Amino acid sequence: MKLVSTFFMILLTVFCNAQEENNSIFDIQIEHFTVQNQSLKKALKQLEKLSGTKIGYAGDTTVFDKEITVNLQNKTVREILEELMTGTRYQFKVLQKNILLFRKKTERKTINGYIKEKGSGEHLPGVSIYIPELGLGTITNNYGFYSLTLPEGHYKLLISYLGYGTINTAINLIENSELNIDLQIVEESLEEVLITDQKVTRQSQTTRMGVTPLKISDVANTPSLLGEKDVLKTLQLLPGIQSGVEASSGVYIRGGTPDQNLIILDEAPVYNSNHLFGLFSVFNGDAIKSVEVFKGGFPARFGGRLSSVININMKDGNKEKLEGNVSLGIISSSALLEGPINRGKTSFLISARRTYADLVSKPFQPKDLAVGYYFQDVNFKIHHVFNTKNKLFLSTYYGQDNFTSKNRKNNDRSDNKIAWGNITSTLRWNHQFNSRLFSNTSLIFSNYKFKVAAENESQYINFTFNTSSGINDYGFKTDIQYLPNPKHTWSFGAVGIYHNFTPQRFVLKETGIDDINKSQELNSFESAVYAEDNWRITDRWSFSSGLRFSNFTYKLSNYAALEPRLTVAWRMTPDIAIKTSYSKMNQYIHLLTNSGIGLPTDLWVSSTDKVRPQLSEQIALGIAKDFGDTGYSLTIEGYYKKMNNVISYREGASFLVLSDLESGKNVSWEENITIGKGWAYGAEFLFRKQLGKLTGWIGYTIAKSERQFDELNLGKKFNARYDRRHNISLVGIYKPNKKITVSANWVYSSGLNYTLPNLQTAGSDDQFPIDSGSDVIGDPVFEFATKRNNFRGEAYHRLDLGVQFHKKTKRNNERTWGFSLYNSYGNRNPLFYYVSTNNTSFTALGGDNSTATEKTLRRYSLLVFIPSFNYTLKF
Repeated sequence: MKLVSTFFMILLTVFCNAQEENNSIFDIQIEHFTVQNQSLKKALKQLEKLSGTKIGYAGDTTVFDKEITVNLQNKTVREILEELMTGTRYQFKVLQKNILLFRKKTERKTINGYIKEKGSGEHLPGVSIYIPELGLGTITNNYGFYSLTLPEGHYKLLISYLGYGTINTAINLIENSELNIDLQIVEESLEEVLITDQKVTRQSQTTRMGVTPLKISDVANTPSLLGEKDVLKTLQLLPGIQSGVEASSGVYIRGGTPDQNLIILDEAPVYNSNHLFGLFSVFNGDAIKSVEVFKGGFPARFGGRLSSVININMKDGNKEKLEGNVSLGIISSSALLEGPINRGKTSFLISARRTYADLVSKPFQPKDLAVGYYFQDVNFKIHHVFNTKNKLFLSTYYGQDNFTSKNRKNNDRSDNKIAWGNITSTLRWNHQFNSRLFSNTSLIFSNYKFKVAAENESQYINFTFNTSSGINDYGFKTDIQYLPNPKHTWSFGAVGIYHNFTPQRFVLKETGIDDINKSQELNSFESAVYAEDNWRITDRWSFSSGLRFSNFTYKLSNYAALEPRLTVAWRMTPDIAIKTSYSKMNQYIHLLTNSGIGLPTDLWVSSTDKVRPQLSEQIALGIAKDFGDTGYSLTIEGYYKKMNNVISYREGASFLVLSDLESGKNVSWEENITIGKGWAYGAEFLFRKQLGKLTGWIGYTIAKSERQFDELNLGKKFNARYDRRHNISLVGIYKPNKKITVSANWVYSSGLNYTLPNLQTAGSDDQFPIDSGSDVIGDPVFEFATKRNNFRGEAYHRLDLGVQFHKKTKRNNERTWGFSLYNSYGNRNPLFYYVSTNNTSFTALGGDNSTATEKTLRRYSLLVFIPSFNYTLKF
């Protein structure tokens, strides 16, 4: 027994000595340990030399190839290893006087939460959450939600969003946890966490292409016509997006038409985006939180249009305090108020805008004639938080344009009215099932209506005319997002929309003539299911894939289609990526237009058994280059798009043609149209600077857009009306300090296409003679065009300048005085062309007097050197 005891004492002594020796290895003090942009493997080699011990490792060794930078003073070997192994899932121990690194057997945990704006509680979409140790990250969705599933361990989180301070914070992920972050605007400072500087999402690190997020601050700071903050006008300054005619807020994206753009306001489609006959858009810039434009590489969750998706989200309303602003401009004024109903739980937002052109012009009009025009719009939203997992949003938009003309002369009376407008309403429910599964369910209503009314009374005749058209949508949509890990994001969902169209409603009453009362009504149902996956395969390869199955039913006709979507990105270097995408889209509703400038006479109609859905296929290839953390980036994209079943009015047809004059039969809108094909291809260049006192971009687009209809242009291809070969935009915003913002933009684009009869030569700057022959009695002259869109108008260019002066009051309110010059050097850009006729008398050789008719094409310009002023008070 005594021998056994002695043996155990010897073993215990040896064990204790070994432990002390092992501990002594970890306790070795290193005076200086510095590694600068070297691999972890080289850092461990350096530690071997300094500590005099061997370090071995097993398992996946790729982690030891990552580059690190550390600078440690007076640290033990244990402390240095803990620093080097942070975020690697490796443990270490001493084995036979050597240090062994081995992979931990750990579970995966999830951290999730919401990113909000500090002081208002506004949820922020598109915020980047990045883990430098793993080279992984994610972004918040449209409702500010994020989720990351990672192995247990210590990590650093880098949370960044342009315009806000970047937060660098550490977490110890040992269990599923929730972390909500408040970001603050960069001018202010946080005490609880460290704000480093502004960060931008690198274009070379994102998979998506053909996507352009637009900062609301750019909308507010860009010079604008008559001081109106206009989202769509600012979008026109980006490559691949162009305007129609002078000052129009319509957008033509990659050779498409306005009806091929899906414009969404809080999930609800907006069918007419114009105020004042296209001069302004219907979106009040004060009420908007975010804008994102998809020109290609469309996510599968979007569908129903061919050319683009413009996704606009309203602000949720301040949950912490009451605040607002009032803006006064030359043509209109607006006001916004937001604040808590139940602090931290329920908030509201209401904004309103109205033009007062009718009120200003009224005193200057004659007594027997009154002409008036005004537009107005209202945005309203309520956001309620039931708990951290359930939120409810109710948002509504109402907008209306009214043009009236009243004429009183003796006993005669004439009243005319044109009115059009939108109403949208969305009820949304956010639900978080667990830390990785998030859903949004929406009930959606959208209405667009256009009306024309005319009444004439006299002692001889009474005349009444009314016509209208419109569309009502009743929709349901659910979107589910599943985030299993930082490399995968799954999204899937379904949508259903009941369309009620009224293409034409026509009433005519006239003394001595039978009343005419005709109308058309179409009902159809559109539905779709989709799934998409964003997958980062390796550090170099990533892709976004999706599949959408859409279905459309009209009476006995049924159209179904598969719409595959794919985007692939390859990072050649940390700052350069090559991307390619393919998208297939179907459009089941159509816009009949003969103006092309967004007038309310354009009609929305449904696909029918005679009119098939429009179809597009688009491929794109591009390269994205970031210049370090400077905020500079360059993107170049080329695209090719083919469109089938595009529609257009036949020659001479319009929305007012309801019957054939010869036969007297009713004429349906389907008989007024022709169906054809379209092509669009081009290249886009965007050089952008997003950090510093001076920000802005340079954009250039070279493009071509063509159409072909069997019944137009002898069945041959022709250039589309808005085919503009070259588009250039230069935008600069300079903020030398908090009190001044100086901005400027210069745009240039090739001229629009027009169809002119017998065009021969081009004359002076303002006149283009047309040889129409002599006008002889009994021998009429017929003018015709040998080719559609055979004349390209003059190039368009202008320079806009703006300056804003900001001042903080004693009550911490902010006053802003804004001055701008639209078309500052007064270029006479064409609004439209018209033909003037001049008759010239001369004596013929036989001595007879004759008359010759000369017709001249003239340019009409409207907006030449337009100064404006606006005043804004934020409280």
